[in-house]
Amino acid sequence: MAFGVSAYLCWGFFPLYWPLLEPAGALEVLAHRFVWSMVFVLVAITAMGRWAQFRAIARDRRLMLILTAASVTIALNWGGFIYGVTNGHVIETSLGYFINPLVTVLLGVFVLKETLRPVQWTAIAVGGSAVVVLTIDYGRLPWIALMVAFSFATYGFLKKKADLGAFEGLGMETAILFPVALTFLVVLQLRGSLTFGHDGPANMALLVGTGIVTAIPLLLFGAAATRLSLTTIGLLQYLGPIIQFIVGLTIFGEDMTAARWAGFMLVWLALVVFTADAIVHRRRLLRRTAEAAAI
Repeated sequence: MAFGVSAYLCWGFFPLYWPLLEPAGALEVLAHRFVWSMVFVLVAITAMGRWAQFRAIARDRRLMLILTAASVTIALNWGGFIYGVTNGHVIETSLGYFINPLVTVLLGVFVLKETLRPVQWTAIAVGGSAVVVLTIDYGRLPWIALMVAFSFATYGFLKKKADLGAFEGLGMETAILFPVALTFLVVLQLRGSLTFGHDGPANMALLVGTGIVTAIPLLLFGAAATRLSLTTIGLLQYLGPIIQFIVGLTIFGEDMTAARWAGFMLVWLALVVFTADAIVHRRRLLRRTAEAAAI
């Protein structure tokens, strides 16, 4: 539980870190996040002696296709998140992680052909109405939230298909886009618009730190996921966006109109319905399993 709470605390307070990287733009920060995450993971793989597993992944064509798709989707997720928190949309970014469980369920319906229970459909309908309310209030689709939600849900689906350890999976995902990220930084340097190395040692250290702040919560989450039940993990996942919402509201002072409060309350209602149904359904399955074993 301590590992899980620590992971989501890190993710919850993430919005406080990325604005410190100014004047680096969102794309440069995203590129640094790939480059330095790669460095951190390679050091860790070397320290743990997992190069054999890493090379085995590179020889598996199916895994490489899945991880390439995962690399692209996590780049979209990171990019959308960084853009949101550095451009005054922390609350909208938190919305993306609130609706992520509902999007994950929809992926199960349309991709895996799963059948939803009536209560689950009710939760999705309430969540959809929240998006409509927020679209009317914003005067546009909450595209940052939708981008964050859909990309992270797709990433989770692909990670489940790949079924790899945290280090090996993250290492190969970052390795796939590492050349693109490094090339982008070189181009910025040639154009004279690179921030790294030109805005003082503190800025340089913080950009290097993007690799560490990316990897540490993933390690904590991996340690928690192997020890906690899925129900507990499912409840803990709301801790991150709750903290992000509070940070956006209190520290960054973002506006919340009456319509936005209504939209968020609809999302929270949908999550309460969805989570309560998931807990009841899981307990029912466990009880049936126990009864069958007793017979």
